[in-house]
Amino acid sequence: MDRPALNALLDDIRAGKIDCVVVYKVDRLSRSLLDFSRLIALFDEHQVSFVSVTQQFNTTTSMGRLTLNILLSFAQLEREIIGERIRDKKLLTARQGKYIGGQPKLGLDIVDRKYMINSEEAKLVKRIFKMATQLQSCQKIADTLNSEGVRTKAYKTKTGKTMGGNPYSGRSVYNVLSDAKYIGKIVHKGVAYPAEHQAIIGEDQFEQVRKLLAANRTYTHKHQATRFAMLRRLVYCGECGSLVMPAWTNNHGREYRYYTCSKKVKTGYKKCSLPSLPAGELEKIVVDQLCSLLRHPDVIAHTFREICASLQTGPDAEVVSRIEELRGRRQQAEQAARSLLGLQDPESPFVKSELKRLNAEMKSLGDSIRSLESGVTTTRAIDLSEVTRALEQLDPVWDVLYPEEQSRVLELLVETVTVSKESVDIHFRANGIEQIVCELTPLSERKNG
Repeated sequence: MDRPALNALLDDIRAGKIDCVVVYKVDRLSRSLLDFSRLIALFDEHQVSFVSVTQQFNTTTSMGRLTLNILLSFAQLEREIIGERIRDKKLLTARQGKYIGGQPKLGLDIVDRKYMINSEEAKLVKRIFKMATQLQSCQKIADTLNSEGVRTKAYKTKTGKTMGGNPYSGRSVYNVLSDAKYIGKIVHKGVAYPAEHQAIIGEDQFEQVRKLLAANRTYTHKHQATRFAMLRRLVYCGECGSLVMPAWTNNHGREYRYYTCSKKVKTGYKKCSLPSLPAGELEKIVVDQLCSLLRHPDVIAHTFREICASLQTGPDAEVVSRIEELRGRRQQAEQAARSLLGLQDPESPFVKSELKRLNAEMKSLGDSIRSLESGVTTTRAIDLSEVTRALEQLDPVWDVLYPEEQSRVLELLVETVTVSKESVDIHFRANGIEQIVCELTPLSERKNG
């Protein structure tokens, strides 16, 4: 369903611009039985007829719908069989050690769908592996190569477009050092198979470099996106303007958290003068400044006025629009479920699994709708004392909040934190404080309990 032209057609149907959809064959519209059921339901909803030029059937009769479902079932079977054959062929090719696709590598050219060693580039590959054992840093290797004017491998695609030829980065060096093709292996689905091309690097040297890279690994947001970092996506570098991201490293069995400029990680530690910042110290500075601000009388008075003004304006138009969107999606899911129940064999395993998925989707949409509706309809009057208590209680309540709740509070209140070598500047959101009043009251009950 994620096809631009098809989505444009569906938009025109919803806008009432289409009366009839004509296809050469049924499977040109979709080879998925579930997707086709949704499309037919949409066609029926907007009174759009469906015609296949080379296949005759009438969807107004039970026999015509059966014929349509049989055609779709065979189209989906064909699609799945083609996919299985492609996967099996690729696995067999990998087991034979042959080229299974991809772009040329440094030191390896592609000739007649085979890897051929490029002797000049192979010398650079050997040098990079040797430098890895000496410098033990991908970024230092990249800096050395760039200072000598060495660039990544340049090649042309089938369309004639030139790719590569760029300065080295730590990531591009890492890709070279971790590629098993240089030891004569083809990796497919995590399994390495002996390749038909010769090795450039010995396996012992490759394994030695792999261990060095593993021991020197720094955990950044890409590898540890699920790990908690209080100021994730809030801190920016005051020296170069880049995002400052959380990172972790281990030393003698101990883990250390810190924030470091993303430009230093991506392009080299000499590219930005901002030093790595201990996570605990930076987070404490932000929290202390936040608690001090919320206790200020002017902030309390301003927050009270903002809340009173928001309660008088009524429900947010964006929330109402979101509710309508979710209702429309739930209606489409219900129509798809009814279409599946109208099939010739509603007890088949495929239909049962799709109905189970649609029921879960409708339940999730219903929960989201009820949650948004409750937020729209449960507004009430509030007085100044409630605002004062809610803002002043952040300090004692902070330590008993869960990490995710602490991060939520900061996201509501803080827009950006700009860190330079001399100062830490905190920019607060103009309309975020009033939301804390509604969220802190139930959280404080946990402390008392």
